[in-house]
Amino acid sequence: MKKAKNKKFMLSAFSILLIIIVVLGIISHLLPSATFEGDEIVNGSGVVGAKVSDVLMAPILGFQDAMDVIIFVFVLGAFLAVVTKTGALETGIKVLVKKLKGKELLLIPILMFIFSIGGTTYGMLEETVGFYALLAATMVAAGMDTVVASAIVLLGAGVGVLGSTINPFAVGTAVDALPDGIVVNQGIIIGIGVALWIISYIIAVLFVMNYAKKVKKDKGSTILSLQEQKNMEKRYGGKVENIDAKLTGRQKVTLILFALTFVVMILGFIPWDTLGIDFFLDKTGFLTGSPLGGWWFGEASLWFLLMTFVMGIINKFKEKDFVDTFVDGADDMVGVILVIALARGASVLMGVTHLDNYIIYNAADWLSGMPAALYAPLNYLLHIVLSFLVPSSSGLATLSTPIIGSLTYQLGFSVEVNLMILVAANGLINLITPTCGAIMGGLALARVEYSTWFKWAFKVVAVIGLVSMLLLTLFMIALS
Repeated sequence: MKKAKNKKFMLSAFSILLIIIVVLGIISHLLPSATFEGDEIVNGSGVVGAKVSDVLMAPILGFQDAMDVIIFVFVLGAFLAVVTKTGALETGIKVLVKKLKGKELLLIPILMFIFSIGGTTYGMLEETVGFYALLAATMVAAGMDTVVASAIVLLGAGVGVLGSTINPFAVGTAVDALPDGIVVNQGIIIGIGVALWIISYIIAVLFVMNYAKKVKKDKGSTILSLQEQKNMEKRYGGKVENIDAKLTGRQKVTLILFALTFVVMILGFIPWDTLGIDFFLDKTGFLTGSPLGGWWFGEASLWFLLMTFVMGIINKFKEKDFVDTFVDGADDMVGVILVIALARGASVLMGVTHLDNYIIYNAADWLSGMPAALYAPLNYLLHIVLSFLVPSSSGLATLSTPIIGSLTYQLGFSVEVNLMILVAANGLINLITPTCGAIMGGLALARVEYSTWFKWAFKVVAVIGLVSMLLLTLFMIALS
């Protein structure tokens, strides 16, 4: 067996994010200063240098900006702790792994495809946080590691997002942000999205399967450091061999309700009205005040809170045991929440300094006059940079499309391809960017350091990026 490598020095997610915030503050003083007309900044004229207070307040404002997600993660931690206390989850995983004995790898393409559907249809990202812990336990029990679990969730949903077809938070927002008079063909957008989605999915699955096979064959093949392996075993370890696992009737009901909880959450987040489906509008708002399809993290938090109480009642928890378990579960999420807040703080600082606006306005001038064969890849690289600054697909679309979309139209190039360049670049960078709270929070749950994830995922992300850029360039040439 290969000796596992122990990394002597590895920055934590906290340190990486704090460094990013400080560096952004410094950069804001190295670029030209913005000019003002009255109280308004002239777009693209420059940036506003970050004050010391802006840098110091960024993490605090990140907490405020991410409060809806933070509350959800707190409740999610309590929910998972209560379910874990019942023993249903652990026993269910043992039963599943035993039934799949020798075929555990089949879970990878199946689960990744399911997550990718959520990604391409409604931009599934923040909602995946709860699945990291569940799949971490499953994959470790199946003889793999938490990197595989993280990849199933992150690459699975991520390749769907970068190949968005009807995702209203990316494609829909980008189309709406186009200046009046510019009309796009939705069929072309969907076609490009499907091509990006399926090709990226195949690349990601092959990469994850190859790594998972190596780890199952030889535990020393894991990329996790010795400390990460210890953390993984402490949190998700557990032998499944020679155990006659059998679910009780109460545990079966618990697992059914557990699955139902996540299914209802997903149904709540999908914007059904934009898909022309109004079945849920008048019939499902009695619990949260908002129908399925109109949920955000407030409604999801309430739903998980209610189901946590239901789990406690069904499993006949005593009041003190239930409260202690609830509090302990929420407490386990403090580290995850700090990471999410710091990541959001970096985005807050971008807005304060107007760094994002400066880059996009000046890049538009630079791109004008480029032939289609250069315009597409350079546009893609531009949106890679912008996506680091603005991880939100809807935020980036609102910022970029009125400028770059208009330029694309004026140059006679395909606006449809331009929109998908934005979507694909944003989806790609959100597979590895530390400024995305969902990524950092999910990795923290899976006990995978960000630096480890970046090292492992960089190759597959680079391949997907190059293939996507080539594909989009060919579409731009053919359709312009």
